[in-house]
Amino acid sequence: MFPFGCWGLPVALLALLCCPGSGEVFEVLMSSERLVVEPGMSWKINCSTNCTQPEKGGLETTLNKTLLVSQTQWKQYLVSSASQDTDVYCYFLCSGEQKLKSLNISVFHPPEQVLLTLQPTRVVLGTSFTVECRVPSVAPLERLTLTLLRGKKTLHNKTFEKTIPDPQEAMAMYSATAHREDGHHNFYCKAELDLRSRGGHIISYVSEPRELEVYEPMQNNQMVIIITVVSVLLFLFVTSILLCFVFGQHWHRHRTGNYRVQGAAACFRA
Repeated sequence: MFPFGCWGLPVALLALLCCPGSGEVFEVLMSSERLVVEPGMSWKINCSTNCTQPEKGGLETTLNKTLLVSQTQWKQYLVSSASQDTDVYCYFLCSGEQKLKSLNISVFHPPEQVLLTLQPTRVVLGTSFTVECRVPSVAPLERLTLTLLRGKKTLHNKTFEKTIPDPQEAMAMYSATAHREDGHHNFYCKAELDLRSRGGHIISYVSEPRELEVYEPMQNNQMVIIITVVSVLLFLFVTSILLCFVFGQHWHRHRTGNYRVQGAAACFRA
């Protein structure tokens, strides 16, 4: 990809100085500010020629275009509204001969939403859990890599190979056995869309961090101790209730017996 502006009026003038005369080869030159664009983005495209007096020239495209600069050998356009991959053409007509130059413009959808989930979020030491990363919409899919991380350590990465131009859902999963250190680090998912082969750069997004709670199961002897203590306490509780009941009944009978003896003595004296 040529940087924006490397083809323009200065280059066209230089071509005229280096190749004067009617015997020069008629050429059409073209450069784009961007070769990879997001939907709705606008960018500039230059069209130029070394023909000194072209009869006609311009940009052919199905996209929206606005002429920004118009000179004899150089024209600049503002282009927008790309929704899918497309070709654009610069053309000039010189002495009855027409030539074209084309560029392919790629449309990408960045992985702006990266969702990470842990299943389960609370796990026993030594048992399995799953890390899942999902990107609801991204394109082109074959340029995407999902990387699952625990802290700074890479657990798993997946690079996609499908060549579907439309936005697609992408997903990566990783299953592991829970260790103590898993509870001391956050988990992340990083999505990278590599557009360098199309004249762009690497676009990266990272998910929100997620925590895994790891706990150790109780040992058997601990469970026996707990059960024994609970059983003893329950026995003491039941025993105390029974003793209270027995002593209560005994006290009640003792008091009732005394009242009867006193009543009989009173009747005898009378």
